[in-house]
Amino acid sequence: MDAGLEGFAARFDNRYARLPAHFFTRVAPTPRKGTRLLDVSPGCLALLGLDAGRPGTEAFTALLGGEQLWPGMDPIAQKYTGHQFGIYNPSLGDGRGLLLGEWLAPDGQRFDLHLKGAGVTPYSRFADGQAVLRSSLREYLASEAMAALGVPTSRALAVAVNQERVRRERWEPGATLLRVAPSHVRFGHFEWLAFGGDKPGLRKLIDHVIDDHWPHLRGHESPTAAMFDEVVAATAEMIAAWQAYGFVHGVMNTDNMSILGLTFDYGPFAFQDAFDPGFNPNHTDQEGRYSYAEQPSVGLWNLSRLASALLGPISDELGGEERARDALAGALERYGERLNLRFGERMRARLGLELEQPDDPRLLGDFLALLQAGRCDYHLCFRALADWHGDEPGERLRAALGDGAASRDWLARYRDRLGRETRAEAARMVAMNAVNPLYVLRTHLAQRAIEAIETSADTAELVRLRACLSAPFTPQPGAEAYASAPPAGAPVCLSCSS
Repeated sequence: MDAGLEGFAARFDNRYARLPAHFFTRVAPTPRKGTRLLDVSPGCLALLGLDAGRPGTEAFTALLGGEQLWPGMDPIAQKYTGHQFGIYNPSLGDGRGLLLGEWLAPDGQRFDLHLKGAGVTPYSRFADGQAVLRSSLREYLASEAMAALGVPTSRALAVAVNQERVRRERWEPGATLLRVAPSHVRFGHFEWLAFGGDKPGLRKLIDHVIDDHWPHLRGHESPTAAMFDEVVAATAEMIAAWQAYGFVHGVMNTDNMSILGLTFDYGPFAFQDAFDPGFNPNHTDQEGRYSYAEQPSVGLWNLSRLASALLGPISDELGGEERARDALAGALERYGERLNLRFGERMRARLGLELEQPDDPRLLGDFLALLQAGRCDYHLCFRALADWHGDEPGERLRAALGDGAASRDWLARYRDRLGRETRAEAARMVAMNAVNPLYVLRTHLAQRAIEAIETSADTAELVRLRACLSAPFTPQPGAEAYASAPPAGAPVCLSCSS
């Protein structure tokens, strides 16, 4: 056994694997040919309480290659269902990923370790159980980028490439990703049990989630209704953060919705470049169901599907369906208020507005309209505003926002609004630079890292990009290219296999 794995057996407490047997299937990972470790996230290592170099490269490679589990792991494939593009699909589950175990960090936190690309499971349907390099690197980078931005997200501990060839739109290199999250329970887990009529199983899952994440809710008249309210609040917080940073998930099916409000199952996602409320990077979503502007309403729709799944248990707790419907409706009504509140807080911070004023929503709305009309880069504009002293706009701000009458009018209003703040200008600039990133995971940057590995097995670009994204607010020497707008013709549309 790798010396770096000593004591690991005692660090796993796999509680989901102790739930009823029909919740999952035990499956061993499929060994992959020629696995090569590409990168390990220092930030995620620290989150788990692990030191750099422990486990070592060999232990990571063997795990991601499906050849050797770490002591204490008990891999399972979870069963769930969900609504995909508004249509219920009963035939879902972990089709290429395995929940390896639940890790106990030294600080008391618990984290699932999940291997994506682990092989065929009983829930694979007609899929091959593989993950490709392209999608694995994108999720690895996005997870760490979102965490650094303060957006609720699953994390990624490590990523590896192998010598398997996988057919998607083209033949691509195979890969595996080690994902980390406090829970892998999705809205779709509850939908499966509720719509399948498994009342005892649904009660077991609810109790498991409450005991794991919200034990303080046990004293409520309806712990399940209180749990739902927590899920509503967490989902509103997550989507408010998405909107604030111009992130578009691309495939907000209910089986991709985390019960903890974590950004989950990265697929055809992208960050805005030129601001466009209708932007949707998923080229298979022709109707724009999951576009940037629709994400808040889709979040509510998905929560409504979860509410339907929880109606029975809440009715039992409250002694009737009418009271249960009232409790669920109240929580859903609070969703919009919570989302707007958190979005407003984040956007005021991005604009350097410490005090809340009645005209702030209009100022923000007009700013976004200005960006849309001018096809302005979403991220560069905020960063340029952070360095503006309120005098004549400099070259950087004019380049980002334009120099027309509309931009000059808005800047005059913004300058007046800043005049109502009480903190010093220098403090404002520092605060704005702490929430407006220089480095964002733009699609062309991820593609450059992918191509470097595909064509020459070079991981230097991946490591440089990951380092920038892990410290997105701080200028780094020689990283100017990572802080620029994308070149003309850069890719913006992706498929679900991404």
